[in-house]
Amino acid sequence: MRALPAVPGVYRFRDERGRALYIGRAVELRRRVASYWGDLRDRQHLRRMVPRVARVEAVACDSHHEAAWLERNLLEHSCPPWNRAVGVESTVYIRLGRALEVRHDPAGPGRVFGPYLGGDKVRLAVSGLRRALAVAYAGDGLGGFDRDMARVRGVQPGSRAGLHAQVASVLDRDPAAAQRVRAALTERRDAAAGALAFELAARIQEELAALDWVVAEQKVTTPGGEADIDGWCDGVLVSFQLRQGRVRSWSQRACGEKAATARVESTPADWRTFAARNAALAARMIARAESG
Repeated sequence: MRALPAVPGVYRFRDERGRALYIGRAVELRRRVASYWGDLRDRQHLRRMVPRVARVEAVACDSHHEAAWLERNLLEHSCPPWNRAVGVESTVYIRLGRALEVRHDPAGPGRVFGPYLGGDKVRLAVSGLRRALAVAYAGDGLGGFDRDMARVRGVQPGSRAGLHAQVASVLDRDPAAAQRVRAALTERRDAAAGALAFELAARIQEELAALDWVVAEQKVTTPGGEADIDGWCDGVLVSFQLRQGRVRSWSQRACGEKAATARVESTPADWRTFAARNAALAARMIARAESG
């Protein structure tokens, strides 16, 4: 387990014959995988599986959201016998049109962002964006109360385009734009706590966490996209297949450098860091297992 990094990711258990037993995801791979050899009181159905585990494989992801998507995609493609369910989080989109809203269907006017996993989290993130940027008060035909709120928040007639551009920058994962929204929400959270409005402060803290979920790096599920993704390190080739916008398969095998070169070189540039990192992880885990 010491070869596993303390980062988000997906892990897979195999038996002595190489059959996949279980796929899971983790906020921290090292701690999560080690927990299977500890107290399993909350996962009693897995107690009979653990003695069958002969090999552990893992993918280090750029965020927990990415790990959640990768786990979902892999389980939908091939569900090992010890997994009970594919996943319970709903798939949603954020649509920026006349309003900023969460939708299950990406169709409709306006710009669409996503997909995202977890409807509740995404709704909290949208609530935080509305709170920080006052986008709800930038529309036409506002009533008296909304006009007053727009004045309080400093939103002028004709501000919609600028506010929508700020929202789009956040959802496009622009670091500076996301940090500005975080700073605004943090200021509001701290002000609420200082005024002893602890429920409001807790709500804003939830919005901050949800915003981090939405803007986190995530490329294993995208609107469209086809690619073969390969990384090689120390005799180990790790491969992923991106089909119809989802990474649906993951494999690793022994492979000489010469045979791997063409596959690695054909990997899209924006996937090479991901592929190389996980090839290095696979090689390290195999070396650790072989050394005892």
